Amino acid sequence: MSRRTPDGPPPPPVVQRVRIRYAKRGRLRFTSHRDFARAFERALRRAEVPMGYSAGFSPHQKISYVGASPTGVASEAEYLEIGLAREVDIEQLRTSLDAALPEGLDIVEVVVAGPGSLAERMEASAWRIELPGLSEALVRDAVEQFLACAEVGIERMTKGGRRTVDVRAAVIEMTVSGAAPDSPDGERAIIDMVVRQVTPTVRPDDVVAALRSVGGLAPVASPLAVRQAQGPLDEQAAIGDPLAADRNHATPPP
Repeated sequence: MSRRTPDGPPPPPVVQRVRIRYAKRGRLRFTSHRDFARAFERALRRAEVPMGYSAGFSPHQKISYVGASPTGVASEAEYLEIGLAREVDIEQLRTSLDAALPEGLDIVEVVVAGPGSLAERMEASAWRIELPGLSEALVRDAVEQFLACAEVGIERMTKGGRRTVDVRAAVIEMTVSGAAPDSPDGERAIIDMVVRQVTPTVRPDDVVAALRSVGGLAPVASPLAVRQAQGPLDEQAAIGDPLAADRNHATPPP
């Protein structure tokens, strides 16, 4: 018996790959990855982006998401890649997509993809966690106890079931500061940290749970977490721009 093939001609080949940095801000930080994917696919249709599609009986748009942030977390550094059936003007694409998305899901930058894998550049993330109602001194004490540990495991439910995650092994550096005394939002401690991308991913709420376990830290209000950057990691624990190589590839040498 011969195998069936889809009716009609195959989809056109992808002729341009584009990498996009977007942000989740304000109330839209509560958007789940699935909700964002739906909103983004609608935006592609509204902006009439000439998407490439996979072959087969159920063609789907050529979209690859990279390291999506957890629900409830804001981010200035989310990334994805799309494949296009024809070449487009990059700045016009950015403007059209940004206008088609709800405010708070913002397209920050669009570049033509160069060689190499975008996912392989995502080695670490820089996070900021604000802890309303807690003093800098109290949080600093908990952080010092955490950093002094060789291992801090917390239990978490994953797709493979409940497992223990070593939070300490993923944290590369962590510093504490405080809001200004006259801040209109009141007293709050601020944690800035660099976290290595591991499997399973160590999330901001895992770090807060680890600080509670080791240092007895008890937040009095919901922590506010923002991913400020993600990308390659250098020897000084600084996170590089994952799109820099694509920009350099697109710019011809002088």
